[in-house]
Amino acid sequence: MSSFKRPSEIANGINRGLERLMPIIPPLAVVMGFLLPHIFIHLRPLITLLFGLMTYSGALKLRTREFGSVIRHPMPMILCFISIHVIMPLIAMLVSSLFFKGDSDTIAGFILLYSGPTAVSGFIWVSMFRGDPALCLTLILLDTMLAPLVIPGTVSILMGTKVTINMTGIAVSLCLMVVIPTILGVATNELSRGKIPSLVTPYLSPLSKICLAGVIAANSAPIARQLHFDEPRIWGIAALCILLAIISYMLSKLTGIAGRMNPEKQVSIFFAGGLRNISAVTTIAVDFFAQGAVLPALLGIMFQQTLAAVMGRLLMDRTANRKI
Repeated sequence: MSSFKRPSEIANGINRGLERLMPIIPPLAVVMGFLLPHIFIHLRPLITLLFGLMTYSGALKLRTREFGSVIRHPMPMILCFISIHVIMPLIAMLVSSLFFKGDSDTIAGFILLYSGPTAVSGFIWVSMFRGDPALCLTLILLDTMLAPLVIPGTVSILMGTKVTINMTGIAVSLCLMVVIPTILGVATNELSRGKIPSLVTPYLSPLSKICLAGVIAANSAPIARQLHFDEPRIWGIAALCILLAIISYMLSKLTGIAGRMNPEKQVSIFFAGGLRNISAVTTIAVDFFAQGAVLPALLGIMFQQTLAAVMGRLLMDRTANRKI
C-alpha cells in the first residue's frame, strides 16, 4: 500500500500537532515578542489581516441551522452572558482595585480583559470535553458580533472618566478583526453548503494557529523594552491574571449548575466563560490604551490555554476527561 499522503492529510496532521501544543504556543509567542521585538514589530501593520484570517477560519465551521434549538431555549445562553459580561467584569474591577489601588491603567486592563468576547478556541476544548457544540458556536457567534458594543461600553461604565476611551476606534477595529470575518465565514459556509469549508479548512486551521502566534508576538514587541521582570508589579499582575482566570472558570461552573444544565451544556458554558479572545483584547489595548492596560491581557494570554487544560480536568465531569 502506498504511503503517499494527500496535502490535506498532511495539513490535518500538522493541525493536530499544533492543537496538542496549544497550551504552550501563546506563552512561547509572548517570549518571542519580548526577545525579538525588532523582528516582530514589523508584523504590527498586518495584525488586522492576520486576526481576520483567524476569525474567518473559525467562522467557517459555523452553520446558522445549528443555532435554532439554542435560540428556542435561550436560558443557558442568557445565564452565560450575565456571567461573562456582568458578573466577571465586576469581579475583575473589584479585585484589581483591591490589589492595584490608584493604578487606573492596570485596573482598566483587567476590566478590558474580562469585557472581551469568548474565544473561538473554546470550540476546540468543548469538542475535546464532549460539550454541546451548537451552544458553544452560538455563544461564540453572538458574543463576537456584540463585541464592538460590549467592550467599550463595559470599560466606559466601570471606569467612567478615569481613562480616555476611543469608543469609535475600538468598535471599528473589532468590526474589522472579528465581526466582518465572522459574517463572511458563516456566509461562505451557508452559500456553498459546506463545500468550501471542507476544501479549505484543513489548510486554514493550522495557518490560523500560526497567525495566532504572530499576532501575540507582534503585540508583545511594542512594550518589550519597557517591561522589566525584576519589578514586583509585573509578577503581581501575572498572579492576579491566574487568580481571576481560576475565578472565571469556577463562576462558569457554578453558572451551569445553577441553571440546572445537562453535562454537555455545562461543558460549553464552562469554556465559554473561562476563555476570552485575549488576542483581540491585547490588540485593542496596544492600539487604544496606555501601556499599563496592556499588561493584564499580555500576561494573561501566557496562561489561558494551559489553565483551560488544568481547570477542565479539575472541574469537568471525569467521564469526559477520560475521553480526551
